[in-house]
Formats: sequence, structure tokens, C-alpha cells
Amino acid sequence: MKVFSLQPSAFSPRSAALMLLAFAGPLAAQEPLTLARAIELAQAQSHQARAAEATREAARYRDRAFYSRLLPQLSLGGTVPSYNRSIIQVVQPDGSTLFRPQDQTNATMTMTMSQKLPFTGGDFFITSSLARLAVSGENSFSNYSSTPISFGLRQNLRRPNEAAWDRREQPLRWDLSERQYLEAREDIAIQTAALFFDAYAARVALDNAIKNSAVNDTLYTLNKGRFEVGRIGENDLLQSELALLRMRTTLDGARLEQDRAFAALRLALNLPATAPLDILVVSSVPDFEADTTRAVTEALRNSSRISDVALQEVQARRRVTEARLSSGMGATIQASYGYNATGPEASLAYKNLQEARTFSLSLSVPLLQWGAHKETVRAALAERDRQVSLGQSATEQTAQDAHFAALQLSQARRNLALSAKGDTVATKRFEVALNRYVIGRIAIDNLYVAQNEKDQALNQFVQALRGYWQAYYRLRRLTLFDFATGQAIQ
Repeated sequence: MKVFSLQPSAFSPRSAALMLLAFAGPLAAQEPLTLARAIELAQAQSHQARAAEATREAARYRDRAFYSRLLPQLSLGGTVPSYNRSIIQVVQPDGSTLFRPQDQTNATMTMTMSQKLPFTGGDFFITSSLARLAVSGENSFSNYSSTPISFGLRQNLRRPNEAAWDRREQPLRWDLSERQYLEAREDIAIQTAALFFDAYAARVALDNAIKNSAVNDTLYTLNKGRFEVGRIGENDLLQSELALLRMRTTLDGARLEQDRAFAALRLALNLPATAPLDILVVSSVPDFEADTTRAVTEALRNSSRISDVALQEVQARRRVTEARLSSGMGATIQASYGYNATGPEASLAYKNLQEARTFSLSLSVPLLQWGAHKETVRAALAERDRQVSLGQSATEQTAQDAHFAALQLSQARRNLALSAKGDTVATKRFEVALNRYVIGRIAIDNLYVAQNEKDQALNQFVQALRGYWQAYYRLRRLTLFDFATGQAIQ
């Protein structure tokens, strides 16, 4: 892969700030840590990475559970036992009624295998059951009833097919969760890059403050000597002293900012608070051009926003179907066929089996709804239209974001080249101004102007380097595509 090199000047504090970032630990003891390595660690061991991994695992388990529920389900249930002691009415042979105390115990065990029918949404089931009834009292007895096997079907008519809609939604949910996981990793990369360059900027600022403080201290000592011999006025001496005091204040602030930035980076990488860190920032960037057309194409293919749009549209159509069918006329058919028998003992309950057939047709016909059904359907249609509009807006916004992200990366690369050149020129200018001031060829005001411009150019270079990598990882996040390698992010 080609790289675009930015050559630092000899005097620039930026060159002194390009160091190794390493930490003592089992993962990489004293291993130089670049931006790429820092992102790799953050994506592997940070708290955000673990949360993203847990979210993906939960989605995967839910997906497996969904498809497991589509397979035949075997269950065992029953009542063991149900006891009732009460006084009941007993009709006598002569037609009179007497109240007699009675103890009754029921026990039932049923095994059921059921299968959801994917195309119709009905349920096919096979059951086997055994029941026992025991009555104590004057006319005590016990009896067993068995149904060795029974086949049945339960089917709704003119009702939403929940199973079919679930099967349409689940692949979209899976795809959405996977893309959200990849985007979460790229979000971690963006956050880590920002913290990494916060630490780098703080280190550069501290190194620059140390050098400026040393230069200003030397200038103040020089100006005191010149003032004593009458070569400069008191105003120049006081200006030099004020610049030195300001630089010392800046130096103290730079030390505190470096500690804060490095602590934030350790936290992002999930490193111990005492882990030593030192920054290595290479001034070369990948040499490639991000094509805007390719960026838009990959974004529309890979973005989780597009997957979410597809899921929302399916759910909107589902709600329309449910509104049309749920509150209208409907029916439920249930039929079963099997064998059963009864006997005073459990073994006898499986002999002399007889056919057992059931059939029922349940109807639900709303007669007066005062327009509720129609208005519910209209509301669902309006929600569907709203979702279609939002989906189109999200799609167009995704394409636009990817387009300008590619342009932003190209612009960030140009800004980096200009900032590197400006840093070199400003540093050289300050060297010349310092030498000319030492020999008394320029005023102190011009020297401080050159020093301020040097500091500004250095800061602009650091921000340009940060801006490039932020734009680089933002483009990756929006498209889930690595333009440096030409491959989709997996």
C-alpha cells in the first residue's frame, strides 16, 4: 500500500513528539502501539466492545431460538393431583335430591407434540394422555381414562398469519443486528482515534511548551543583559518577562492536559491506570482515492439504516394486514381424530380402544363497530405511508452522508499536506527570526509573532492529522467498506 509521507522540520516539536506508545502487560509488553494497534485493542477489550459483543450474541441467540421454535415442540403437562372435598347434590332413584359429602381426586398427564404450519399459520398436534378419577364416600370408586394417540389441527380463517410474518421479519432482524455490530466496532474506532489524537496533541503541546519556555527563558536572560548595557528599553525587557511568565503558565496547563488525555486513553483501552503510555504517530497516511459513487453504493448495500428501513416497511405492511383481518369476520376450525378407552385400572384403560373424533367451527362476526374497523385500517395505511416516506428519507440521507464523507476524506488529505508544509515553513521562519533577533536585526515583537505563527501551524498540523483519520474511520463506519484494501468490513 502506498503512503503519503509528510516530512517534519528539524526544529519542530512535532518531530520530537513522534514516540512509541507502549504499556507493560500480558497482551503486549513494551510493544509499540500505533493508532491502528490502539483501535485493535479497543475493539477487543474495551467496555464498549464487550457491550457490543454481548448485544450481538443476544441477537444471535434470539435468532437461534426463533428457528428452534419452528421445529416440532414436545411438552408434558398435567395436574398431579387436583383434590376437592365438598358437599354435593346427589339425585336419588326416586327423583329426590340429597346432599352428600364427597372426596374427589383428579390426576391428568398429557404429552403433546405440536408443529406450527408455516404457510397457513395453523397448528398440527399429536397428543397422548392418561387421567384418573377417584371418588371416596358411600359410593366410592376410581376410574382411568386414556387417549393413547390423537391427531389434531387448529386453523384460523381470515386472520393474520403470524408465523408467515415472523418468518419474513426474522432474517431482517438478523441482518440488522449484524450490521449494527459492525457499526458499533467502527464507532469504537472513531472514539479511540479521537482520544488517541487528544493524547498526541497534549504531548505535542507539552513538548512545544517546554521548548518555548526554554527559548523564552534564554531570551529573557539575553534581554536583561542588553537592558543593563542600554541596548534595549525597559518595555522590551518587560515584554520578554511577560512572555516567559505566560509560557510557564502554558507549560503547567500542558502537563495537566497531558495527564488527563492519557488517562482517558487508558480508560478507552481498558488499561490499568498506572500503565505507561507513550505516543507513536506516523505522519504517513494511506494513498487511495475514495470514489463517491462507490461510497454511495457500499453505504446503500451495507448500512444498518437500510436494513432497518426494510424491517420497518415489512412491519408496517404487517400492521395493515392485522388491521384488516383482526377485527373483521373470522373463524377457527379445530378437528382431531384418535382413540380412547376407560377402565378401573391403568392397564385396562389401553384395551378395547374406541374412535374419538372432534370437530368445531367457531365464528366471529362483528355486527356493529361504528366504523372502528375502517378507521383502524386507515390508521394502519397512514402509518405505512409514513414509514415509506421515512424510509425514502433515510435512504437518501444515507447516500448523501456517504457521498460527502468520501469528499471530506479527500479534502482532509489535502489539508494535511498543506498543514505539514505550513508547519515546516513556520518552523523555519521562527528559526530565522530567532537568529536575527539574537544578532539584533529585528524587534522582539516580530520574534513573538513568528513564535505564535509557529505554534499555530503546529496545532493546525496536529488537527489536520486528527481530521484525516477521523474522516477515514467515519467513511468506514458509513459504508462498512475499507477503501484502503477494497474489501467489505467483516
